[in-house]
This record gives sequence, C-alpha cells and structure tokens, in this order.
Amino acid sequence: MPAIAFDNTYARELAGFHVPWKPAAVPAPRLLFLNRPLAEELGLDSAALSTPDSAALWAGNTLPEGAQPIAQAYAGHQFGGFSPQLGDGRALLLGEVIDRQGRRRDIAFKGSGRTPFSRGGDGKAAVGPMLREVLIGEAMHALGIPTTRALAVAATGERVVRERMLPGAVLTRVAASHLRVGTFQYFAARRETDRVRQLADYAIARHDPALRAIDSPPERTLTFFRAVARRQAALLAQWMNVGFIHGVMNTDNMTISGESIDFGPCAFMEAYHPEAVFSSIDHGGRYAYANQPHIARWNLARLAETLLPLIDDEPQRAVERATEVLDAFPGWFETALRRGQRAKLGLLGPGLPTAGTDADLQAEADDALAGDWLDLLHQQRVDFTQAWRFLADEAACGAPEAARTSRLRPLFAEPGALEPWLARWRERLALHDGQPPAAARPETAATMRQASPWIIPRNHRVEEALAAASDHGDLAPFERLLQALRRPFDEHPEDAAFAEPAPAEVTACYRTFCGT
Repeated sequence: MPAIAFDNTYARELAGFHVPWKPAAVPAPRLLFLNRPLAEELGLDSAALSTPDSAALWAGNTLPEGAQPIAQAYAGHQFGGFSPQLGDGRALLLGEVIDRQGRRRDIAFKGSGRTPFSRGGDGKAAVGPMLREVLIGEAMHALGIPTTRALAVAATGERVVRERMLPGAVLTRVAASHLRVGTFQYFAARRETDRVRQLADYAIARHDPALRAIDSPPERTLTFFRAVARRQAALLAQWMNVGFIHGVMNTDNMTISGESIDFGPCAFMEAYHPEAVFSSIDHGGRYAYANQPHIARWNLARLAETLLPLIDDEPQRAVERATEVLDAFPGWFETALRRGQRAKLGLLGPGLPTAGTDADLQAEADDALAGDWLDLLHQQRVDFTQAWRFLADEAACGAPEAARTSRLRPLFAEPGALEPWLARWRERLALHDGQPPAAARPETAATMRQASPWIIPRNHRVEEALAAASDHGDLAPFERLLQALRRPFDEHPEDAAFAEPAPAEVTACYRTFCGT
C-alpha cells in the first residue's frame, strides 16, 4: 500500500464533532482517473497510486496506514429551510496531509456508502457525477478560482439506482478543509457555545493563523468572521466574472476556507442572462446567477448568528458588530468584481489617480461602461464567454482592422448596436494609456485574454463526456475535454470545438441535477 503521511488534526482535536466510520466494501474496484499533478502537489507518489492494485484504495476497500475515516457533523439551510442535522451522509474524511507548500489539505471520499448521517439515501455515487466533479474542479483551478479538487475516481463494479441504473463510483476529493457554515450551525443550533468556540479556534488556527496574535477573544472572532466574508466576496466576484452558477448555495456548501465546493447542479452560463438558472431543484430561482452575491451575504448572516456569543457578551453589541461586517460585504464584492471587470476591459493599472473626485467619477463611468456592456449582451442574447474573449481582438487590431476581421460583431443579432459602446470603450482605453482611441493595443489584448478564457466547461460537452463514460465505459471524450479545460486561456485549433456554445435550443432546455 503506498504511503500517505497523514496528520489528522480534526479527528484528534475535535472529539464529538464527527463519527468514526468505515467506507463500504465494493465488488470490483477499478481506477478511472488519477490527478497526477495534484498527487505530486500533495507529496504523494503518483506512480504507485496509479497501479491497478491501487484501485482498492481509491474505492475504499483498503485504507492507507494513518487514515482515520470519519463522518463529519454539520447542519445547514437548504433553499432557506434549516435542517439541524445533515452531516456527511455519503462522505468520509480520510485524514489530512501537509502538501509540498506546507499547506494542510483534507483528503476525503465521496460516495463511499451510508454513514450515521445518511438521510434515506444509499450513500453511493455514480460515475457521471463523480467525473463531473473532476471536470468542474479542474476547470475552476485552471481559471484561478479557489476550489476543491478531485484526486481520484474509482469505479466500484456495482450499480446504483437513480432515475435509472447507473455504474457506481467513489470520488476522492482534496480541500483546504471541509469546514462549512453548516458546521458552525450544527453546534449553535444545539446551544453548545463551547463547541462553537472550539470550532472557531480550530478554524482560525487552520485558515487564519495570524489572527491568533490578537489577544482579545471577541476581537479575534470578529476578525475571523471578517476574513471569511472577504474570502467569499472575492470568490463570488470570480464566479460572476466567468459566468459560473453554483446552483445549490446552501449553507452546508459554503466553505470557511473560501473554496468552491460541490459541483452537482452547477453550470456555466452561455447567452448572458442575469436570471439564468439550470438546477432542476431550484424552482424559484433562489440561486440564479445574479442572486449569488446576495445569497452569499445571507449565508454569512447565518454564520454570524452562530458567532454572536463569541463576539460580545452583550447581545445587541454583538449584533451591531457582526452587522458592520455584513454591511461591508457588498462593497468588498463590488470592488473585487470591478477589479475583474477592469482586467477584462483592458484597464489594468491605475490609469488615473486612485483617490479624489476624478478617480471617483472615473470609477462610476467604468461601472457604467461594464454595466452597459452586460446589458447589451443580455439584449442581444450574446454568449458571455465569447463576448469577453473576442473583445480582446478589438484591442489587438485597432479600430479599422478589427472591424474587418472581428469575431465579436458576428455574435450580435444587430451588430450596429455594438458600435456606440465600442466607441466609448476605445475612448476609455485612450484615457487610460494615452494612445489614440483607434490604436492597436496588442499588449492590452494579451492581458485581456488572460482575464477572459477561451474555453469553459460548456454544458453540452460535459454531458457528452459523462454520457460516454457512464453509458459506454468510454473515457476518451472525458480525457480529451479535461485536457482542454486545463488550458482555458490558450487558443489551440484542436480545441476549437470545446470553445463553441451549444445551440440555443439545447441550452434552453438544459438542466443539471444533484447526482445523489
């Protein structure tokens, strides 16, 4: 059995926060995927972990020395309704490792069978949804968005019952931690303030160790809450700037670390629409694209409620101090969103004074420029990813040449509707860099292309790859798509099919599912 150097602080330091449990044995484990770059990053021997014999490890039939499999306890608001006990119903934390950069990382199974927290399900998972976790997680990582990642997927040799019989699989997931807003809610709902304090101390030590230098426990807790909120503001801005829709932003799916987690009913938007929803279970649009920042703040308010007794002994003062953080969240989000939009618009760098009336007026004008661009995409039903990407071509060529060779203009049903906005944008570039508006800006275009991907996980391509793997045992489409997703900013002719949106009629009826 390959060695894995576990150091399991959660199991060791947080007794009562979990239940020891073993994965269910499976009849015929077979390794479908091993993330070799991630294995090397974790300091693991990827060659030893990719042999046929290693499938027994990735499916849960054998455990490496030092593993302490536990099911973690947590609660959560699901579509606004509170469930006091959710927990790892089909997941197990195997343990923690220190990676090559000195970061502590969780290694966990998903789909390894029922646990004491299971709520009527079989605790198993199917090949398609687990390979989906690979594709979306690796795409997010390549896009520079904090995310959990798949280390391995093993087929189990058994069938699981969903809407039809499907081949079973176990995912091995890596995360900065699996601490969630719902983890705090579990103990707060039971009025176990000492456990909430213990959990907060653990989370601070793990994710914000510099805060341990703050002598005042209330101030330390408040600063920790502020750090979590800032991470979420930055994360949500990145989601919005690539058109990502999580689909199930329950409080048990919001991490304390600020990583994206759980890629069940998620999707990437194609034609820009603020109210886009793809999740089959989001009937009211609670987690629609444009709602995501508001839901993040709502979730953070639920975290604040758990921390109030630690923030101040006087309840009203605790509420006021936590509310200050929640009220600051929209500003943090807008700042991060604007920073990303400026990069996508070719406006990296100061360009103008960073403070004072002129800067404030220009910031308002830039917000209007970005907002009008999005309104134009919405009105013209333009593909979000292609529009941002092809805007860089307009900077690369200069106005006259761009008009002749444009990839952007054909995206618009009424190309003339684009021209007034392009003129404003070129004037803004001129103000920013001092060149004439119509000048070619190849360096600006290059930086814009590093902010706007050419390839995202197009929903129809993901479904094609998963169907081939699940229905026919053919992993070639999955592997080919994964290769393309790992280099999203580079235009390779052989990847061109992965950059094309689905036909509008396909996107119109596209739905995603939880995979449970």
